[in-house]
Amino acid sequence: MTDTLRPAAPRVPGPTGTTREAASRRPERAHTPGSRAQTPAGGRSSTADRPRLYALDGLRLLAAVGVMLYHFTARWSQVWGDDPGAVFPETGPVLIYAALGPEQFFVISGFVILMTAWGRDLPHVVASRVARLFPSYWLAVIATSTLLLFLWPAGKDISVGEALVNLTMLQELFGVRHVDGVYWTLYAELRFYLLIGLLVAWGITRRRLLWVAALWPALGLVAVEAGITPLAALAIDGYAPFFAGGMMLYLIFREGHARAPWLILGGNVVLGVDHAVSWQMTSLTANTIFTPDPWVLGALTVGCFATVAAIALTPLQRLGWAWLVPAGALTYPLYLIHEYWGWWFIDLTAAHLGRWVVLAGAVTLSVMLAVVIHQIEKRVGPPMRRRVEAALRRAPEAESPTARHAQTV
Repeated sequence: MTDTLRPAAPRVPGPTGTTREAASRRPERAHTPGSRAQTPAGGRSSTADRPRLYALDGLRLLAAVGVMLYHFTARWSQVWGDDPGAVFPETGPVLIYAALGPEQFFVISGFVILMTAWGRDLPHVVASRVARLFPSYWLAVIATSTLLLFLWPAGKDISVGEALVNLTMLQELFGVRHVDGVYWTLYAELRFYLLIGLLVAWGITRRRLLWVAALWPALGLVAVEAGITPLAALAIDGYAPFFAGGMMLYLIFREGHARAPWLILGGNVVLGVDHAVSWQMTSLTANTIFTPDPWVLGALTVGCFATVAAIALTPLQRLGWAWLVPAGALTYPLYLIHEYWGWWFIDLTAAHLGRWVVLAGAVTLSVMLAVVIHQIEKRVGPPMRRRVEAALRRAPEAESPTARHAQTV
């Protein structure tokens, strides 16, 4: 989940060598605010009656830890005094495949965000996403910017202006560099949330989801290949199949097995493999000393969909390990904070301690920072969600003819 997954760029070292940058024929009814959710096809109970999918929390955390270890032990930098792949020749050839972490996250997001949005209205969906994304993100941007501006300016040359623009989470839209390369995935998530918001405003139905999941990724990849930048941006730069695949998995989980969602899921798996393998072959070859196996990349990309399917559609859905919930809650802050803070610790200690001790220290520091961020987010997020939702609900009332008349009386 780093710059290594963005369009390929040469490895240009900074001062310390870190990289710069079957379909039912029943009539459908759209879900409107306040309406009850549809009865799932086949008489299955609604998702509200089902237990939490604890294993999804564990899968998210596993993906984040994999990305962190990939950054610390395989992705090119000079913080170890040598290429990380040369420092960890035993693990590097395996951990390079953890660079597929963002693809795993995107499939999970397609599943989970659709699950949380179905049957909800737009103010609720917008407020929940804002409160979920921004508190941890702001803390991470401030912490990493402070590190790079004052404590470790050799780590990456950034400016105060760049740090301030990064607080919007829209820096890529403005052509401003990410303070931390991992932030690129948040801009991808924001574009998916925009699509979900449009679907919520339109009214989520099974038929509409099938059409969107079938056409959006295919048209998007055509735009990417043709170089049609605005359309490619709306298609999340080729990552749409992962979100759409997650959406189809949730539809199957919610309404039962049917031919149409499985066929559309299969098509998105094919598109996702085509995109991920070609990109990762270029990226991993450029940013590590290892050459990945395209067949392994393809199999693991399929695995990004298969793991979510296994958790949602097999007895794994009944896994009751409640401790995975607080553990999984660390995924987002750990992903946001680990890269430069971990590299800083490695840069300070690699010449004085054994490699495994240094690696353990970098991981420990990253986890500790993630815990701190999460504890603050738990206190800030809920009141933020309530305030944003209340403000969004007041806005239409203020614009109503009755309200305008009352203001003039």
